[in-house]
Amino acid sequence: MATNKVQSVFGSLTFSDSVMQEKLPKPTYKELQRVIHKGERLDLDIANEVAHAMKEWALEHGATHYTHWFQPLTGITSEKHDSFLTPRGDGTTLMTFSGKELIQGEPDASSFPSGGLRATFEARGYTAWDPTSPAFIKDEVLCIPTAFISYTGEALDKKTPLLRSMVALGNHAKRALSLFGKTPAHVTTTIGPEQEYFLIKEEDYAARPDLVLCGRTLFGCAPVKGQELEEHYFGAIRPTVNEFMKELDDELWKLGVPATTKHNEAAPCQHELAPIYEEGSVAIDHNLLTMEEMRLLASHHGLACLQHEKPFEYVNGSGKHDNWSLVADGKNLLDPSDSPEDNLQFLVFLTCVIAAVDEHADLLRASTASAGNDRRLGGNEAPPAIISVFLGEELDAVIESIVEDRPYTSHGPTTMDLGVPQLADVVRDNTDRNRTSPFAFTGNKFEFRMCGSQQNLSDPTMVLNVAVAEQLDAFATELSVVDESDFVRHAMKWVKKTLTEHRRIIFGGDGYGDEWEAEAARRGLPHLRSTPDALPAIVDPANIELFKRYGVLNEAEARARYVAKAEQYAKLLNIEANTMSYMARHMYLPALIDYSGDIARGLSAKADLGMASASERDLLARLNGGIDAIYASVAELERVNEVARAIDDPAAQDHAYYDEVIPAMEALRVIVDDMERLCSLDCWPVPSYNQMLFYV
Repeated sequence: MATNKVQSVFGSLTFSDSVMQEKLPKPTYKELQRVIHKGERLDLDIANEVAHAMKEWALEHGATHYTHWFQPLTGITSEKHDSFLTPRGDGTTLMTFSGKELIQGEPDASSFPSGGLRATFEARGYTAWDPTSPAFIKDEVLCIPTAFISYTGEALDKKTPLLRSMVALGNHAKRALSLFGKTPAHVTTTIGPEQEYFLIKEEDYAARPDLVLCGRTLFGCAPVKGQELEEHYFGAIRPTVNEFMKELDDELWKLGVPATTKHNEAAPCQHELAPIYEEGSVAIDHNLLTMEEMRLLASHHGLACLQHEKPFEYVNGSGKHDNWSLVADGKNLLDPSDSPEDNLQFLVFLTCVIAAVDEHADLLRASTASAGNDRRLGGNEAPPAIISVFLGEELDAVIESIVEDRPYTSHGPTTMDLGVPQLADVVRDNTDRNRTSPFAFTGNKFEFRMCGSQQNLSDPTMVLNVAVAEQLDAFATELSVVDESDFVRHAMKWVKKTLTEHRRIIFGGDGYGDEWEAEAARRGLPHLRSTPDALPAIVDPANIELFKRYGVLNEAEARARYVAKAEQYAKLLNIEANTMSYMARHMYLPALIDYSGDIARGLSAKADLGMASASERDLLARLNGGIDAIYASVAELERVNEVARAIDDPAAQDHAYYDEVIPAMEALRVIVDDMERLCSLDCWPVPSYNQMLFYV
């Protein structure tokens, strides 16, 4: 069979399993597979052989440098490039790369967020090769995925806790499965991150300091048309955007990223890309690569890619759905099969997930908290800030029957006759979709829809992994002392007890309604509306103990993550406040003063001729009033921002920004946006929403 384009390029820039089989001696390859899949220690001799093969392969593909590619607490990726070049004494050079250079690097640890784990004078840190995620070539650089730790061994990155959580989850899932007589070699999470984003003209992006500096528009009155006609969602893709998407697919496929689905999203200029599911840490690496490639490739087409959760008011924001499941030797443990009511193993794992989400809803909310995501959650395009679990009618009925000791009758799959002979009957799924649910079961996985579009999915995935590991641990510990002949009865008893205790988290209705907010409060579900409300969950003593018990974070690492997130929240809002002040003083006020001057001169000339109109006088008065109001509002914003910036305590500072600075920012925006409605388009200093969202 002929090889098509995709097959020929897919993974061509990735040091994949197939490349390793080709390039490595068989004993070396087998030893490396034991390291990757069984967690065995890596011998330096093996590392030297892998490093040599990796270097030779990279040189064949034009690489001249290598880098340890890691994920600091900024949430994005970092890299420092070193060449393979080793000079010889005779004026020539060798291209070398050792196992020691592969295994370990040494970036500066004091210039990244550390939440207090590292001081400025404590600069040493280490990167450690993650062999579970394949190396790849980007811009003629061999990129080696790594963990990032401090001189004293604390995790300074997103990846290390994620990998630790995968170990914990895998170990306790194996314990649970052993009670069913199964001994899988490898249990892991799978993830399929759906990435939403906006594309606008690059020239419009460059003309807006708020977009350049903050990733979102801080000003802008509502466009004359939004998304109310609902014609953009799944609509025909514009030629320029389609060319961008095709180049993006090509580059991602070379890097081994299984990008499959692309389409227009609900808001104008909004789009989505979704990949096929992969092992958790690899999927997150690939999502970070995807985001980077989107930003870089957009400029090839005169576009700018916006990945902020809410780049524009009045239209939908962007999320990143974390489609999470659990797999043992390739078999999905969350597949309900045709008879979920009789599938005890599925019921146990489903129950563990439900209980995990209920027990640690606060941590899951904290894992998605950010200044950008606060602007999206609860809107028509995003779930509310209250965590709940949606299962669908069939599984709801199964759980009801278990909890209430009632018989359950499965109706099985049904078909729908569309009334047109040429159209095949449609098989209806056993559950509908609920777009308002933060955590929804969608057939054989859970879709965590609360995650923000620009965030690193390591945090929510890590929390979910360790929370489920805790429940599997509880199940395995309790059931391990039960006689094998009585296992089914005791397992169902455990399922019933656990579901009864955590049934409150299950909700299948409208998450946007006021009724749900009141009902959630009655059930005792946490409603952490803002990032300052949510982040303290990270350092709740019970949650610190959870992380410690499963070897995911020690207390210092957990507290450091809280401080880093809290500081980032305040820093981002400080930048936004400063940007608003800059734009108001240096762009909007001068433009409005010039425009009002033009109106005044015209009005004066007409008055001399006895032709002045009341409407012109009214316009001038409104412009002058707006100028004065902007001037006063900017001064107030600068005052409250200066006060908030001076606060030392992270929690108090975050609340000051949320309670004082954000309202001052919103007040300034209202005034400026009102003036945009009055001012001539030719005089307005930045592209409007009408221009940016509806370019041709």
